[in-house]
Amino acid sequence: MSSRDFRLYIVDIFIAINKIGRYTQEFEDGESLRWHEMAWDSTIRELEILGEATRVLLQTNFLQDKKYRKIVDFRNIIAHGYFGLDEEEVFYVCKTKLEELEEELILLLKDKKIEIEKVLELSIEENKKITPLVTYLKELIMRINNAR
Repeated sequence: MSSRDFRLYIVDIFIAINKIGRYTQEFEDGESLRWHEMAWDSTIRELEILGEATRVLLQTNFLQDKKYRKIVDFRNIIAHGYFGLDEEEVFYVCKTKLEELEEELILLLKDKKIEIEKVLELSIEENKKITPLVTYLKELIMRINNAR
C-alpha cells in the first residue's frame, strides 16, 4: 500500500469526475464519444485513475461498501480490455454514475469528519492554470463545507 495520504486519492477521484464530465459533455452517446479519439482516450485514462484511487481507498477502509469494488472491476476491464469495451456502457457510467459517486464521497467526508480542504487548496495551487478545474475545486470546497 502507498504511503501517500489517503485524502489525495479522494481528490484524485473528484478531479477525475470533473475531467470526465468536461471531456464527455458535448457527446450524445457512446459511439460519438468513441470516435473522438482525444476525448475517448482522456475519458478512459481518467476512469482508470478513478478506479485505482478507489482500490486504494478500499484498502485503507475509507470506502467500506462492497459496491465500490464494482468501480475497481470496471477499471480492470478498461485497463486490460477484457472481452472488449462497450462504449455505451462507458458513456452510461460517465453520464449517470459519477455524479452519484461525487455526492457519496461528500457525504462520507462529512460522516467520517475528514478534513480535506487543505488538500483541495494544494490541488488548486497545483492546477492553477486549468481554470475549469480550479473553479470546480473551489465550488467543491463550498459544497463540502455546506454539507457539514
